[in-house]
Order: sequence, then C-alpha cells, then structure tokens
Amino acid sequence: MVSSICLSKRVCVIGAGPSGLVAARELRKEGHSAVVLEQNDDVGGQWLYDPNVEGHDPLGRDISGGSSSTFLEVHSSVYDSLRLVSPRETMGFTDFPFSVKKGRDPRRFPGHREVYLYLRDFCEWFGLRDMIRFNTRVEYVGMVGFDQNGVVGKDHLIKWVVRSKEYWKNSDYNNKDVDHKKVVEEVFDAVVVATGHYSSPKLPSIRGMDSWKRRQMHSHFYRVPEPFRNEVVVIVGNSLSGQDLSMELVEVAKDVYLSSRSMNISEGLSKVISKHQNLHLRPQIESLEEDGKVSFMDGSWVIADTLIYCTGYSYTLPFLDTKGIVTLDDDRVGPLYEHTFPPSLAPSLSFIGIPRKIIGFPFFESQAKWIAQLLSGKRTLPSWDDMMQSIKEFYHSRDLAGIPKQSTHDIADFEYCDRYGDYVGFPHLEEWRKQLCISAIISAEVNLETYRDSYDHDHDLLHQALQSPHFTQLHADQPQVVAL
Repeated sequence: MVSSICLSKRVCVIGAGPSGLVAARELRKEGHSAVVLEQNDDVGGQWLYDPNVEGHDPLGRDISGGSSSTFLEVHSSVYDSLRLVSPRETMGFTDFPFSVKKGRDPRRFPGHREVYLYLRDFCEWFGLRDMIRFNTRVEYVGMVGFDQNGVVGKDHLIKWVVRSKEYWKNSDYNNKDVDHKKVVEEVFDAVVVATGHYSSPKLPSIRGMDSWKRRQMHSHFYRVPEPFRNEVVVIVGNSLSGQDLSMELVEVAKDVYLSSRSMNISEGLSKVISKHQNLHLRPQIESLEEDGKVSFMDGSWVIADTLIYCTGYSYTLPFLDTKGIVTLDDDRVGPLYEHTFPPSLAPSLSFIGIPRKIIGFPFFESQAKWIAQLLSGKRTLPSWDDMMQSIKEFYHSRDLAGIPKQSTHDIADFEYCDRYGDYVGFPHLEEWRKQLCISAIISAEVNLETYRDSYDHDHDLLHQALQSPHFTQLHADQPQVVAL
C-alpha cells in the first residue's frame, strides 16, 4: 500500500558492508537522517580483507575474557586467494554497475579486493562516507517504548537506545600505540541491522575434538597456504570454501583429505581429485584422538597435522535486546516477515542481508528501498496478524519440503527475489543476470578448477548484459573497460 505521508526519521544503520551502504543511500534518498556505525576503519564489511588473525582462538571462541582491547574481532572470512563464484556482471547495484576499471582486476570472476574497491567507489560516488562513524562498535541496542512487562503497546512510539564505543589509536610518550575509547549512547527512531552473517564460525560436534592436541581452526581464520607446507591437512566440509582450500593446499601440503557428508560429488570436484595424487576424498569424521589420529566413518584413518573446519557460519546478534521478541533458533532469525521485519517491532527495527543463496547486492537494494519508504510513511506493511500468518505459512512450507530450520533463510529462488521487489516497485532481475548465475553454477559443477577463467560458452549472455541499460545508460561518465 502506498501513502502520500512522508516522515523523516533518525535511523541507526549497523554495519558499512554492502547492505549497510545501500541502506544509508536509500534512507537519505527518502529524507531520513541516517548514521552508520562501523567497527572497522573502512567500508566493505566481509570484503575488507584482514590478514591479521593472530591472537585469536583459531576455532572462533572468545579468548579475550571480555577485554575491550580485543574489540575488533576478526570480522572478515575472506582468504587471500578468494575469487567470486559468480561473474561480476551479476553483482552490481541497479544504478551502479560493477564494471572493469583501468588498472584494476579485469577478470570476470575477480578477487576480493575488486569487490572492496567497487564498494569504496559506491560509497564515494553517492557521498556516503560522511554518514559513517568508523572504529565504532555497537555494544547494545534496546527498546525505549515498551511497558514494564516488556509488551509493546499499540499506541507506543518505539524508539531505540544504541550504546556504542568509539575507538581510536594514539601514541603516548614512549611511542607505543595506546587504544582510546569513548562510550556514546543515543536514541534513534529506527535501527537497521546490516551486520552480515559470515563472521561467527559454526563448528561440528566430533568425538575427541576437545582433546585433540594438534592444530584445529575454522576456515574463518584461514588466509594463505604457506603455514601448511608439507603437512597432512584434513578439511572438514565440502562447501565452496572447502573446495577452494583443498585446491589451494594440495599445491603445498603433503596430503589433503577432504571429509564430506556425501561421497556423491560433482564432476568438477572428481576431476580435481583425480588430477592430484595427494588429494583424497573421505566420509565424515568418526572420532579424533590425542596423538593426531583422525578416524573416518568408513574405517579408514590418518595421522594429521591440522584440521580445518569449513562448516559454515551462524547468525549472531549479541548487541540486540528485544525482550525475546526476536530470537535466534538454530540459525533461524525470527519471526521475520519476508526475512526483514519482526512484526511486533516493524518498521522501527529491520534487517538487511539475512537471506542467503541470492544475488546479494540487488536484493539488499530492494530491502533498503522498502525499509526507507516504510519509515517515511510512503508505504505501509500488512497488519500484525497478516504478517504473522505469512511467517507461519512460510515455516510450514519449509517443513513440508524437508528443509531444516538452519536453512530457513536459504532462498535460491529468483522468483522470490522478483516478488520481493514488487513490494516497493523494484525492477525484476534481468534475465541475463539470472542466466549468467545459472551458467556459472553449471560450469563449476563440470570444471571446478577452470570455470572462472573459461567462459566462452556464455559469450552471448555477456553481450546481452553489456548492451543492457544497466551498463550503457547508467553512469556512462565512469571510465570503463568492456571485455568480451
């Protein structure tokens, strides 16, 4: 529903990654006063590569004892060699194409730094940097407008208190860096949570894991292969990162064992394994022993030097206090209407970037537009009852499909993204964008090692993309290099 009323709100956006940046832009477009709080010293979120993982527990457990001196936990999971799994043409925001620029990574599946530079360009082009407070960690977000029983009243105007710590470095008279911090507490009309979901490692439960004496780490802390030279490495999990790390480590390690839930692997991975005599596929781990022994479910075993867990990530919202209205249950953030709004707190509290297995940047943009227009009064949400019924039906459909709760936010559906955009008049994904994504997935299934650099088969799709208004009519004054 569209309304002619326009209201300006003071909004706190948490995070300056892709979802936070596009949220800031859309909020400002709608006339809101937005402040972005970012714990790092630059934009990018996950795409801000951080090579420094020393001093952290390699499994991702908190070893700081609550010490504020380690407030900047490792946020990015990006490793040095990481490249996109989808072609760059699919990723750009609708009015800011992810084009090749002179002097930068020209590949269609570029490395992570190219994405960071794109986000930095986006920030500069739209003048967003002045809206961001860097080196600022959000410690607490809580409601102001609720009664003593924690029930939000219908007539209450919910506001949010946000407590953050601003950090900066200085030098004392001994020329040693000293951390300084300032606690800031503010009240906002609305909060947009854009913190991402690839920073809190998820670990398996394996018998003997706590007593295994050799190196164990989550892939979140992996950066380069050299520390594993001449080692026997077991990689747990046949995910995208598990496959990437296997292909990289096999060049330096003595042996690499890829432990997978299923022995039914893609043709592409099968080709990689057959190519390298020191890369071995194994089933799940049955147990670990103190002497370094790793026993697999098929009865085989190996003495390993290192275990790397490529077992995914959990959603985490340690700063958010909603008095139990929004909960985390086996990686289900809920209840959320369309993965974005908790019905009892909408639209004053919203989330951008919860969904997975989507073309992220355009989807984040559609979320940001909807949030901004709801806050301005230009659009309205369904009733509380209708939103809760929609959530209930969605959960039920997932249950009927046999989809586990932990995969609640895995979308993998272009049609859903298009329907979502309809809420705010956001354009449907271009057909070439969809087909290029599908083409990359199919190519990876067959040629895992080479598909990022062999794309002759989608030449026609690429031509359609580069001739589309997305590339030809928007920001034509930006220097671009078109590579066919």
